[in-house]
Amino acid sequence: MQNSFLFNQSSVSLEIIGLPDYSNNEDKDQISIISQWKLNIIDKPLIEGKMEHLVPIMDAFYIYSNLLITSDIPLYESNLIDIKADNLHIHNIVLKSSKPDVEPLIIKIGNSLLSDIINCFDQLNESSKVRIKKSVFTYKIPKKVRFTLNNRVKFYNFILPPLISICSLVLFSSILFYFYYPLENEEKNELINPK
Repeated sequence: MQNSFLFNQSSVSLEIIGLPDYSNNEDKDQISIISQWKLNIIDKPLIEGKMEHLVPIMDAFYIYSNLLITSDIPLYESNLIDIKADNLHIHNIVLKSSKPDVEPLIIKIGNSLLSDIINCFDQLNESSKVRIKKSVFTYKIPKKVRFTLNNRVKFYNFILPPLISICSLVLFSSILFYFYYPLENEEKNELINPK
């Protein structure tokens, strides 16, 4: 009897099907021998495979999400999956089959679907019911060489609010000085000691 666990996030669900490893005295409700997994994205073709495909695909999504932050041109390529950014909001995923004469599956997803997929993988990694061998990323993420758009946005968010505050203060003060009308000494005396 196989076990099945479902990890959901909004429009994405990840189903893991497998058996416990009784040789390690595991509980009957656990999975450590994965026989099949299915990634279901709403309005997209079903993605499924075996254990040897799951970890590399998870790694690809994690590495690509890091590249989105650190690289000007996020691109991940392997013999199983390619992911690249079409623009800031659309990502192209090419899944290559390990079977001969099978055309690659091409999917376009937005930022929200990418986030949902990674969230499902996070739930799987955190689950105590499913045990998978986690790999260490062998893909080297390039260091930022140039002052990227992301850094510019952070810089502007840091410098603009104080700059706007100072300009507003100077403008408000200059308006007050413009309307300020100092009284002569005689007028002051008349105000203090009216006759």
